[in-house]
Amino acid sequence: MITVTGLELQFGTKKLFKDVNVKFTPGNCYGVIGANGAGKSTFLKILSGEIEPTKGEVSITPGERLAVLKQDHFEFDDCVVLDTVVMGHKRLYDIRIEKDALYMKEDFSEEDGKHASELEAEFAELDGWEADTNAERLLMGLGIEKDLHYKTMKELKGSEKVKVLLAQALFGEPDILLLDEPTNHIDFKAIAWLEEFLITYEKTVIVVSHDRHFLNKVCTNMLDIDFGKAKLFVGNYDFWYESSQLALKLINDQNKKKEEKIKELQAFIARFSSNASKAKQATSRKKLLDKITIDDIQPSSRRYPFVGFNPEREAGKDILMVDGISKTIDGVKVLNNVTFTIAKGEKIVILGKNEIARTTLFKILMGEMEPDEGTYKWGVTTKRGYLPKDNSEYFNDVETNLIDWLRQFSEEKAESFIRGFLGKMLFSGDEPLKMAKVLSGGEKVRCMFSKLMLSGANVMMLDEPTNHLDLESIQAVNNGLIAFTGTLLFTSHDHKFIQTIANRVIEITPAGVFDKKVTFDEYIEDEDVTKTLKEMYR
Repeated sequence: MITVTGLELQFGTKKLFKDVNVKFTPGNCYGVIGANGAGKSTFLKILSGEIEPTKGEVSITPGERLAVLKQDHFEFDDCVVLDTVVMGHKRLYDIRIEKDALYMKEDFSEEDGKHASELEAEFAELDGWEADTNAERLLMGLGIEKDLHYKTMKELKGSEKVKVLLAQALFGEPDILLLDEPTNHIDFKAIAWLEEFLITYEKTVIVVSHDRHFLNKVCTNMLDIDFGKAKLFVGNYDFWYESSQLALKLINDQNKKKEEKIKELQAFIARFSSNASKAKQATSRKKLLDKITIDDIQPSSRRYPFVGFNPEREAGKDILMVDGISKTIDGVKVLNNVTFTIAKGEKIVILGKNEIARTTLFKILMGEMEPDEGTYKWGVTTKRGYLPKDNSEYFNDVETNLIDWLRQFSEEKAESFIRGFLGKMLFSGDEPLKMAKVLSGGEKVRCMFSKLMLSGANVMMLDEPTNHLDLESIQAVNNGLIAFTGTLLFTSHDHKFIQTIANRVIEITPAGVFDKKVTFDEYIEDEDVTKTLKEMYR
């Protein structure tokens, strides 16, 4: 168990946390949420002891071991992969090194023998003889095959390193597990394995993530960091989001009687409680939900942007035909005979293990790059909107404020009109006077969405549209694309985003494309699809 008492953290005149009191108990997974800059990652660093609070304390039950997902992907570059995982249990690894050094001594004494015997006893107690086997099991579960287990970390790709560091954190079943964005840069299969691992994990897990599907799947509680406070809620992310939005709606509606508000909230709790039956923790979670009172549900102070797209005209039946496109970049063939046809109203997610391949396809279709082979043809009634993964060319060295930046993409030039679109993306007051080149990553993406909303496009191509966005903005973009009446091609690593938007999946493989008109969940759960893709990636 880990307990936070009277926690405060202040940087200069800014107070990030004030009088935070919370207790994390075994058998629960706590999702830490909050707007960008609220201090989620900082909070985990305080729990791990990496950052000292200004006031208050963090206490851990004596004898319990805490593990943290490391963020430095180069820290273990000279270490063997399997050893890197075992290092997750420092005491176990230290014993193994010490006793091996003892046995290597040429002048092995009686005292050394006694010490070695003590080490062997502790080593066995810590399940040391199964350490490599357990490490291999974690690595295999996350998709790191055996041929990589004895390579050094610097020989691995970036995404593979992330998986090894995740295995390191999970190794040895720590009593308290702190995970900061554990699903970043790992594939859907590895995420699914991690979800199942955490669902059945009986210790304490505290996680920060922008992946709503992941939070919904594994979390029993949400810790909402807001205005420097931290409030604990029972339930997963969707329960927190829907209940906080409903509470805000009811509180703002002064014409409703209190009794009617109570009835509506009670009905909501009952409905959500029954929906929790999908999770393996259903029984315990339902008991917790049943104990919720009306006072437990409070609105969030966070603001959500508005994302809405209005095509200026309806597209005809012919949208896009792609025929045999191939492209080689730096000697690597990233696109091989890519062929497909898109019909009006389809919302297609483009998948593939090679991110460069997906981005290259989008650049070709937008006319920013020429294919080596093949052709494509857009329908004459289409008007395209594009959100690139790298938007730096739109902002770097741009000596204009946000109003003038957005004005260049608008037929209507009035400042009040431009401010209206910026306001939808939470740029209000003096914020539209900020210089475009100094924006953060998330602010740039929100500006790009303002540009897209102005475009009137009936076909949109979005390359990783949720990158750099907080949960509130991701939710808004998600809702806007569900409501979009046009045709959509997009890439994403967000499970819920894909599942709620896409009605067709195209995966780019070295052997060409695999194309199926199904939902994302149906796609990843279809064993025939998995078998076919395995062959195409060989």
